[in-house]
Amino acid sequence: MSLALTQHRQRPFKQVDVFTATPYYGNPLAVVLDGAGLSDDEMQRFARWTNLSETTFVLPPTQAGADYRVRIFTPGTELPFAGHPTLGSCHAWLENGGKPRQADVIVQECAVGLVTIRRAGHHLAFAAPPLKRSTPAPELLASVAQALGISTAQIRAAQQLDNGPQWLGLLLDSTDTVLALAPDHQALKDLKQKVGVCAVESAQPAISLIAKSSREARAFAEHAADAPQHAAPDLEVRAFAAPVGVTEDPVTGSLNASLAQWLMAEGHLPERYVASQGTCLGRAGRVQLERDASGQVWVGGQVVTCISGQVQL
Repeated sequence: MSLALTQHRQRPFKQVDVFTATPYYGNPLAVVLDGAGLSDDEMQRFARWTNLSETTFVLPPTQAGADYRVRIFTPGTELPFAGHPTLGSCHAWLENGGKPRQADVIVQECAVGLVTIRRAGHHLAFAAPPLKRSTPAPELLASVAQALGISTAQIRAAQQLDNGPQWLGLLLDSTDTVLALAPDHQALKDLKQKVGVCAVESAQPAISLIAKSSREARAFAEHAADAPQHAAPDLEVRAFAAPVGVTEDPVTGSLNASLAQWLMAEGHLPERYVASQGTCLGRAGRVQLERDASGQVWVGGQVVTCISGQVQL
């Protein structure tokens, strides 16, 4: 035990909040800004200890053209790619003095390859990785619907989505249905199925949708004027990831990326929209989605630093 302790050293560390301009209303991320020399087990152990949906470790790049490399861990496993850790790690790296090769374009290396991130003021957006999608089996939809507590008739469209992380994407009949879900998380874990649900917002103002969900969200509504990302959302999203140890993720970049690629392609949403996520957890995440003229989908938002210091690892 004493030998293990002598190998530890102080490393720069930040905890940031992603997809929000207001601290503690987005999705938190732990970032170890110097992961050199840490083993896989040490990274996984620390990620389990932080107990956040993701913890990242920044390392020197190994691929030409990358500004830095990042490894992404949930409390239970390593991910090849994830959205909010991409933006959060980039923000932390820049704030810690990182200098990209191009002033407003950052290239991150991760297990899926190189991911381009654009910077415009306080706003960061990553290029969504290529998406593979397919139609899920009716038997799976029936089992997932039962675990969610809804009927299959309430599912307007469904796709298996894979952009590194894999999700079963469900477009439901209304935002009320999405916000009222109380899933059987053990059933979803037994199905080994991460599920992303969404619904297109009605004309009802977004603040009232948030207000009726929870007391914490109502508190946010009182301070909405303080947040630049208070535009009325077009899509309400929830992410259930019991198979990787996260019952509900507050705001999920990879899921929103794949939902946008699917829903835009099928004409369910326009080429630019805002997604709301985290409402039922007392969060007010805002994800900005845009498809450019080349067909590339960009997933963006703001990041704020909540904790900055050193960690002994």
